[in-house]
Amino acid sequence: MRTLLRQLSDVVTTYIPSQGRATTRAHAAHALWQLANDADEESDVQFQSVTAFAQLATSSGQLDLVQGLLDGTKVLAGLTIDTDLGWMLLTALAAGGRVTDTQIAARLAQDRTAAGEQAAARVRAALARPQDKARAWDTVFERGDVSNHTVQAIGAGFLQVHDTVPLEPCIERFLGALMPVWESRTYAIVEQIVEGFYPWPLANDELAEATRVWLDAHPHAPDALRRVVSEHLSDVERALAAQACERRRAHPKETAHA
Repeated sequence: MRTLLRQLSDVVTTYIPSQGRATTRAHAAHALWQLANDADEESDVQFQSVTAFAQLATSSGQLDLVQGLLDGTKVLAGLTIDTDLGWMLLTALAAGGRVTDTQIAARLAQDRTAAGEQAAARVRAALARPQDKARAWDTVFERGDVSNHTVQAIGAGFLQVHDTVPLEPCIERFLGALMPVWESRTYAIVEQIVEGFYPWPLANDELAEATRVWLDAHPHAPDALRRVVSEHLSDVERALAAQACERRRAHPKETAHA
């Protein structure tokens, strides 16, 4: 079920053309909320549906439901909001512009563990403002003292966005940083950076072309690095093909004359 839900997220966030993405995302989130309500109490279906719903929640009403689950004003029978799920819900609210640094600090004060520190880093990276994204980026790319697990957490939050506009400047910055990062960090850190910060949610022609240009310009880059970048390019090309297919389905007459 987790695999299917990840595939659903990919479809909703990148395979749908950008102009229809918000509507499709809200529709998918609504369906997942209904699935969570219809699921057996304390079941894995209930839990997985709630987590997927929160990650796709985009409308004001859907974010209100996420907030209600977190603060206890909305209850699903059989669902326990434990520490990990609470952090996940807070991350979803951060991506929706509903969280402040003060709220993150308050929750971290209740979970002073290594896992709590990493979860807080993920939430901060998910904050929606451009300056928040810039802070997350600098934490990973400008500092050399961030652990592997924290880099992974920041990457997960960084790419959890509703509006992809703040990610647009990251195309050039990410590709320009690849070789310096490879030459200055351990492989474990590089792997997390290359996997976690490629601005995949953009899934547009600009990202695909910039990635091709990088690969053409770096034929002698390490094979491991080129492999990961090539896989990213394949993912974007697959998303672009899906978007084109959806446009043909939605507007057959327009695409026939194109």
